[in-house]
Amino acid sequence: METNRIKTLQTTLPRGAPLDTATLAGLGISAALAHEYVKAGWLEKLGRGAFMFAGDELHRNKTLAFLEPRIPGLHVAAKTALAWHGFRHNVAVKETTILWGDHRTDLPSWFQDRFPARYRSFRLFDDELPAGTGIAPMPEFPNGPRVSSPERALLEMLSEVGVYQELEEARAIMENVRQLRSRQLRLLLSHCRMVKAVRLCVAWARELDLPWAGHAREAASDRIGSGRWITRLKNGNTLILKPE
Repeated sequence: METNRIKTLQTTLPRGAPLDTATLAGLGISAALAHEYVKAGWLEKLGRGAFMFAGDELHRNKTLAFLEPRIPGLHVAAKTALAWHGFRHNVAVKETTILWGDHRTDLPSWFQDRFPARYRSFRLFDDELPAGTGIAPMPEFPNGPRVSSPERALLEMLSEVGVYQELEEARAIMENVRQLRSRQLRLLLSHCRMVKAVRLCVAWARELDLPWAGHAREAASDRIGSGRWITRLKNGNTLILKPE
């Protein structure tokens, strides 16, 4: 009887994704029965309320989609999102996935063990920008995790310069970002709360002669001023941007 039930479970649910207690309960498997399946070697317990089929291999994108309802605002962000859109500088041997969300939290250890990641909660945009603007699954992965658009990811990456993101690498990545949607870029720039990200976007776009530099300058004209801008980065270096 139980063997038939676990076989039904294995054929009903997709492989490569974690299973939660609600999903199992919907198939008539209580929390107590799920733990019996763990003891029998049919399921593996990942953490509180999370399981996987024994011997299965979790898929990163499916696992991120599993975490999204549990971590408000969770999405692939900054340099990682740009890389997923095809904008990258160097390919690391083992990359750390950059994730952003709305609130401070810790990623599950079972997730970190399988998919090295860095999570950040930061309000880069003001409250006037509709929640989730520029965040959606990629067309090639419609059921996958939510990912920042190139326009949003660029500003997220620039906000991390000198904190988590090396300046030289950020500039090299941005040099490859030659095609952006001007309308979305203007919208995001007009609601961006971080002066550093706005100034870097406008200044580097001009210096790198990017096709959308004029749109960025126009969208941020009332926020960047005309004087030299200086800030000290977290690593102790000083960042100086020339007048516009």
